[in-house]
Amino acid sequence: IITQIKQMSPEELSKAIPEHCNVPNDTKQPHFFTIDFGICQNEKGEIVPQLIELQAFPTLYCFQKELHNSLIQEYPFLEELRPEMSDEVYYEELKKLIVGDENPENVILLEIYPDQQKTNIDFYLTEKRLGIKPVCLTKVKKEGNKLYYENNGKLTEIKRIYNRVIFDELDHIPDLKTDFDFRDELDVKWITHPNWFFKISKYILPKLHHEFVPKSYFLNDFPQSESLANFVLKPLFSFAGSGVNLNPTQEDLAEIDDRDNYILQRKVIYAPLFKDPNNEFSKAEIRLLYIWHEDEDRPKLMEHLVRMTKAAMVNVDFNKKDAIWIGGSTAFFEKV
Repeated sequence: IITQIKQMSPEELSKAIPEHCNVPNDTKQPHFFTIDFGICQNEKGEIVPQLIELQAFPTLYCFQKELHNSLIQEYPFLEELRPEMSDEVYYEELKKLIVGDENPENVILLEIYPDQQKTNIDFYLTEKRLGIKPVCLTKVKKEGNKLYYENNGKLTEIKRIYNRVIFDELDHIPDLKTDFDFRDELDVKWITHPNWFFKISKYILPKLHHEFVPKSYFLNDFPQSESLANFVLKPLFSFAGSGVNLNPTQEDLAEIDDRDNYILQRKVIYAPLFKDPNNEFSKAEIRLLYIWHEDEDRPKLMEHLVRMTKAAMVNVDFNKKDAIWIGGSTAFFEKV
């Protein structure tokens, strides 16, 4: 998958960026890269991975490491499955990527209303480990082409932004007032550049080919020879499963005006492998968390997270509150 993405031209990937979301000073490659695989069964009943989504956008890089360590501390028998990369090396890699050569006070984690986000525990752990503060988009000040934030009562220049803002979602926040626009020419370095959220996304799924990549089509290219009943309808740039239609009909498709912004992806069968104490079974997805240093040719696998569910959709928003063995988790791998 990574090899195929690397072979795509910048011009091809740039077609994914909506015109109103194009941010200047794009980069050669993203700094973050995640791949979601469903743990599925094939026609023979074999357990296989199936690519569900992928995104050049950061996620819970600090929280998942702390969760891993907490489980090992609580259950000492897991010590023999501890990842080979030490905590010291892990956080040095993240610091090199996010903070670089700057003073941590000149680097911020940027989010919209960070204290209200479901992922805010990761923001606080990032501050603890890397020394960079989560800052709300509405608190950033612009002077000329430079950005500033108030740090312990002092206006401090921002030189690097660890970006956790999903740019196209800003349009859906009423009465949002900011002092700068992402599309401004700014003297700041994005980690990672906002354009990559679009370039490595569901947009490239129809362009990928592998036995573990379910066939996908842009809605406009869906062939008559295929049965719609075998496909899931997904908007290109939604997040956290919003807008996904598991059982689309021809009537649903007819109501879509912006057909270029949707794909149809072949359905996969998640394997109900994980038996809980109530003799019920959970399904799971595993997300691989990569970082991509600017001086390296390929991304580096750092961590992973697991999402478990008993619902039709594998996302915490769709889980039933009274169910067990669901939600965010992690996995341990036998060493080979």
